[in-house]
Amino acid sequence: MASTRHPNEQRKLLERGVHNWSEDSIRLILTPSRTAKTLYFYTQEVGYFKTSHPYFSERQNLDSFLIVYTLSGKGYLLYEEKEYILEKGTCFFIHCEQHHLYYTGKDSDWEFLWIHFNGNSSLGYYKEFVKDEFRIVHCRDNFLWERTLWRIIALHQKRDSTTETVTSHLIHSLLTELLVETATNGADTFLMPDYVKDVAKEIDKNFRQRLTLEDFERTCHRSRYHILKEFKKYMGITINEYLITTRISYAKELLKYTDLPISEITFEIGMNNVTHFINLFKAREGCTPLVYRKNWK
Repeated sequence: MASTRHPNEQRKLLERGVHNWSEDSIRLILTPSRTAKTLYFYTQEVGYFKTSHPYFSERQNLDSFLIVYTLSGKGYLLYEEKEYILEKGTCFFIHCEQHHLYYTGKDSDWEFLWIHFNGNSSLGYYKEFVKDEFRIVHCRDNFLWERTLWRIIALHQKRDSTTETVTSHLIHSLLTELLVETATNGADTFLMPDYVKDVAKEIDKNFRQRLTLEDFERTCHRSRYHILKEFKKYMGITINEYLITTRISYAKELLKYTDLPISEITFEIGMNNVTHFINLFKAREGCTPLVYRKNWK
């Protein structure tokens, strides 16, 4: 899990390695402006390495986040006491306060692009990325990853007044891509099965009624376990959470544009327990339905 240490708490930095990379490798060590540190995602280091055994880098307690994208060959990552293989078209996203070691094995050289970065939202993105479990991402759009990381390198090689702003946008695009990849477990949402779309449409249309997994089994002609697994894979959330979100969205509409009491709104959205509705609403919106209505009216 991500570090929860107090900002003023100091821990001893571990940093060691063997820098066995090619002459045409690139390593840019950067000093962000105060504005970048306050407002943006900002680059601390960025580069391109073509490495050979015994290259390795080991760190802990470094206030940074790291993305590494493999161009060719094979590397290895030791993180959270597990070892991962890094092959062409894969990337990892780690919090450098955690102990980590990545290296080139004896069996192959390893070529990769990388960026150390930070910013006010970085920890939040990381927590969202690992909320289920940490994993290596198999990138669907290799061109996007290569083009974006090379562009960040080029921007910092020819710095001007827009470099930090544009770089922040590019880092954000990579983080968004990582969350999309993770939410869909690498599935191609353009190839989403029709029965998954049908389940979502059924919920959108009939969320006021009592919907059961038996209903979906009957209409989809698949087991509930398969439906649950595939829905989460392609939609990024469970069927139950999708149903709750749909009901809450309609409740917000009724709170804004009608004077219906909370008890009636509860039944209008297909729920029969007012307290449960209020708790679900508060957990997702950060306030009660009544406070939400006051804020809008």
